Amino acid sequence: MSTFQLKIIASNKIFFNGEAQSIVVPHLDNGQIGFLAHHENCVLPIEVGEMKIITADSKQIDAFVGTGFLEFFDNSALLVCVSAELPEEIDARRAQEAKDRAEEEMRQRHSQLEYYHSQANLARAMERLKIKNRHTI
Repeated sequence: MSTFQLKIIASNKIFFNGEAQSIVVPHLDNGQIGFLAHHENCVLPIEVGEMKIITADSKQIDAFVGTGFLEFFDNSALLVCVSAELPEEIDARRAQEAKDRAEEEMRQRHSQLEYYHSQANLARAMERLKIKNRHTI
């Protein structure tokens, strides 16, 4: 199968750098969007959710990805995001605490901006827990 160069840069590390057969990322409009080799050139925003990569040697990597953007140009993809974590890197206790904190913040009366921040924090925490639970052996 054809491959393309994929580099994923999170705010604290280079998460992946190598050849890939495909990548599927969360997208605001479509839920998820996938890319294969020789995809048309584009730049699009990435939402919080689960990312799936099939490497050149057919290994599947499932991971949590935070907000960011993906640029596909000349058979090469660059994904820049706030965070990218493998399921085993997710701290379930910490994610549960963040979820509880965000739910409490949403119950309190705040400005609309603070409500949206709490809503985003809740979405991130819930996605982390969902991915951790789905991939826990």
